[in-house]
Amino acid sequence: MNGSVRVGRVVGVPLRMHWSVPLLVVLFAYGLGRETLPLWTPGRSDAVYALAGVVGAALLMGSLLLHETAHAATARWKKIDVEDVTLWALGGMTRMGRPQTAAAAFLVAVSGPLTSLVIGGAAVGAAIGLHALSGWSVPAVVLVWLGWANLFLGVFNLLPAVPLDGGRVVQALLWWRTGDRERADLAASRSGQVMGVLLVAVGWISVLRGAASGLWLVFVGLFIMLAAASERRRTTLDTALRGVRVADAMSSPVATGADWLTAQRFIDEVAVKSHHSALPLLDFEGRPSGIVQLRRLAAVPGARRESLRVREVATPLSQCAVAAPDELLSAALDKIRLSTGMRILVVEAGQLVGIVTGKDISRLMQRHTLRLGDGGRGRGQGGGGRRGDGDRSGSGSDQSGSGSGWGSGWGDGGRG
Repeated sequence: MNGSVRVGRVVGVPLRMHWSVPLLVVLFAYGLGRETLPLWTPGRSDAVYALAGVVGAALLMGSLLLHETAHAATARWKKIDVEDVTLWALGGMTRMGRPQTAAAAFLVAVSGPLTSLVIGGAAVGAAIGLHALSGWSVPAVVLVWLGWANLFLGVFNLLPAVPLDGGRVVQALLWWRTGDRERADLAASRSGQVMGVLLVAVGWISVLRGAASGLWLVFVGLFIMLAAASERRRTTLDTALRGVRVADAMSSPVATGADWLTAQRFIDEVAVKSHHSALPLLDFEGRPSGIVQLRRLAAVPGARRESLRVREVATPLSQCAVAAPDELLSAALDKIRLSTGMRILVVEAGQLVGIVTGKDISRLMQRHTLRLGDGGRGRGQGGGGRRGDGDRSGSGSDQSGSGSGWGSGWGDGGRG
């Protein structure tokens, strides 16, 4: 997600934090320390309220992290690639590949809400125990607040609306019941759009009645509507690409550059003569070694361009989407990452034989639309064309994944 930084790892997966998270902590700490605690436990000092507010907010973010960790851990257990976990203002997001079975999809989806419900129940239970011993002390109130927040988080995420976990659960159940994944995806995305509209409507009504908290529902509803629309486009794409091989879509031959060249020499001899926004690199033996984006080259200071090798500013092959010519294109698209955008390197016997870009996919979609207009003949067939026009649009893949309204969601790792 744009605006996030890596802060560590969790269950072997990179953990990222969006710049909005500290703001969220401050808002929760302020609400707990200035409103909830003084109401339930009056007579304490401002310092006590402030400290308890910060601790409570930190515990809430920790429980949110556990929610996302449950998604990531379950996905890895089911052999699903997980790209990263990100915390942000509207909750959390786990980017991963697509589950290959309905059972795996169900387990990944339900693991997060169940974790939140367990945390919520444990916190409320602990608060009741403290209250029995010492009345409504500050720690007891913090635990009650934390418990109810997690219970709400778990229940809210079970709403049947993609990208919320409940939408994923419905998606998995429909997939299991019908055996048709695309039909299940389409139904879940439609429910998400409907739920998003309802949340926006309820939020605006609340705002008009003087409840400022209704703005939160409006933002959540808008997010769900946009994410559900993205899911629907994804389903349409999968339908259009059914049975299409990577070789049918790739452009070939591919404009490339040598990875041992200095940045300045690469710019002078390769980049300025190219019409592409990114170029694959080849090593001394002619094997692909990565992709360099021209914007990254442009960011290299002039004084360093004579000594810096272009491979040092490139995305290495290990972080690129790579596919074989006979691989299904829909499976290859799941490998796309933010670092390289909408680009798939097509490699056969260690040699680069083509590239698939956003422009190639758009061309296939246009042909699919034409076939539908001609009675639907030839749906899912290839014919992407092996033309060397590469990627002239400079478009990338903004992999925002699928977050939740507040709490969590899990998205298809390679595609935004």
